[in-house]
Amino acid sequence: MRSVAISAAILASLALGEGSARADRVTVSASYVPPAKPGAAGAVAVVFDTKDPDVHVNRDPAPRLALDPDQRVLVDKQPPRARRGGSADVEAAGFYESGAPVSFAVAVAPGAPKGDHEVKGTVTYFYCSKRDGWCRKGTSELEIPVAVN
Repeated sequence: MRSVAISAAILASLALGEGSARADRVTVSASYVPPAKPGAAGAVAVVFDTKDPDVHVNRDPAPRLALDPDQRVLVDKQPPRARRGGSADVEAAGFYESGAPVSFAVAVAPGAPKGDHEVKGTVTYFYCSKRDGWCRKGTSELEIPVAVN
């Protein structure tokens, strides 16, 4: 029954279009991880740090990274978003451990200028309190430092 209440909270927050996560609950940081070998994809590693041990970032629906469309340094290489909504049982779908990086596939754009850059993006995710029985949508603006060699 609790999973149904949590799922209902996710749907309600989608309908209400809730915005940024409260900084006292989740802080978000990001870094660029270059490819291990030439020609391979790199990644943007996003870390969700929850301040309350009872608050967790959901695996389903999965967090999503959107790069600023005006930047010309990184190309999004994420697989297409799943067409279905969030899991009917949030606890079964799982949570990310606080402080563990979540990777989003990217590549350096062809013709990207060499040097140090700040790439802007937005990460959208859902976070829940198991103790209080609620879930919310969070969005965080990111500035990702990227060195192009």
